[in-house]
Amino acid sequence: MADSLVQELIAERIGGKNFGKDTTVYKFEKIKRAKRAAVKAHPEVELIDLGVGEPDGGTPEIIVRELERGAGQPENRGYTDNGILEFREAAAWYMEQVFQVRGLDPQTQINHSIGSKSALALLPSALVDPGDIVLMTVPGYPVFGTHSAWYGAKIVNLPLTEQNGFLPDLDSLDSETLARAKVLVLNYPNNPTGKCATLDFYRRAVEFAHRNRIIVVQDAAYAALVHGRSPLSFLSVEGALEVGIELHSLSKSCNMTGWRIGFVCGNALLVKAFAEVKDHSDSGQFAAIQRAAALGLKNPQLTGEICRKYERKLNLLCKVFRAHGFTVRLPEGTFYLYMKSPVGIEGSVRFASAEECSQYLIREHLISTVPEDTAGRYLRLSATFVAPSLEEEKRVAAEIGKRLDKVKFVF
Repeated sequence: MADSLVQELIAERIGGKNFGKDTTVYKFEKIKRAKRAAVKAHPEVELIDLGVGEPDGGTPEIIVRELERGAGQPENRGYTDNGILEFREAAAWYMEQVFQVRGLDPQTQINHSIGSKSALALLPSALVDPGDIVLMTVPGYPVFGTHSAWYGAKIVNLPLTEQNGFLPDLDSLDSETLARAKVLVLNYPNNPTGKCATLDFYRRAVEFAHRNRIIVVQDAAYAALVHGRSPLSFLSVEGALEVGIELHSLSKSCNMTGWRIGFVCGNALLVKAFAEVKDHSDSGQFAAIQRAAALGLKNPQLTGEICRKYERKLNLLCKVFRAHGFTVRLPEGTFYLYMKSPVGIEGSVRFASAEECSQYLIREHLISTVPEDTAGRYLRLSATFVAPSLEEEKRVAAEIGKRLDKVKFVF
């Protein structure tokens, strides 16, 4: 009886009376199950995991030491609410030094977040009303869209395709959609495509936002992880501060994934709106973590070292997959490779989707990837596979090649 009562009272936004009854198995759960089954069937074979979307390396030593020093300090033990000034000042310095975004006010234009995922989850409650339209790029990170839908918004997806250079086609939107659109969510450098936005695209996005009275939320979690170019911020474009907010994360730039620390910056009223909902949602990140993160922001060369390692590993992966027929190139940013999925294996297997190919690679070769089927058939590979030395990186790449030598892919 109690279960029946509870079932009747679950919120409709997460399923209501049908909550918990959905038997659909989602993509990442399928991958987890396939990995477990493959390892069980072949315990003697190493699973090569190219699907993990988090850094494989440790947090830089100077950041760890700073946390150790500060963890026991009495001044760090209390709630921090909307953050400590030391961290916000470090973020302002970082934005100027790394992205040439000058003059951000640490008091009014920057606030800390408990990771960028938390910021993406909180912002819809400050920005979205029932009936609004939120523009989201696909494939992409869905958190802002999920929460916006819970608040009654309609999500309009903008496909990222090779034809449009993995940039959203803002001119494709009709007048009715634009009249209701409230927020445009961007993510560059992009997960999963590895594309970096150009200065010209950001200028067009700013003009689009002004013309259509739309807020831009730029998820810049991978902003400092770029290859062969300088980091670029949306906020560096004239007029961006009038319409936008940018989200940064130390998870990727300083290997601080589990520490849960990032920041939002940009338009002062948007930052204030974020602070308002944040104040009613959490009590701030531990001050010792903020102070350690501030040290990371003040040492951007740490990100350069991390980025060089990813670039080396990405080049190894590019070489081995090219040798087996894949069209793949070094991404402009992030630690991901994004490549067209094969349609089958010569003389035998056919794949109806990238997901089927991904499942095949796990099952038959114990190589884990992430399939992307929302804008064509693609596989996402991550350079965060575990390899503590250059020799080990080369060994893993060679092992991938050895396994793929057994088949000939059809594209």
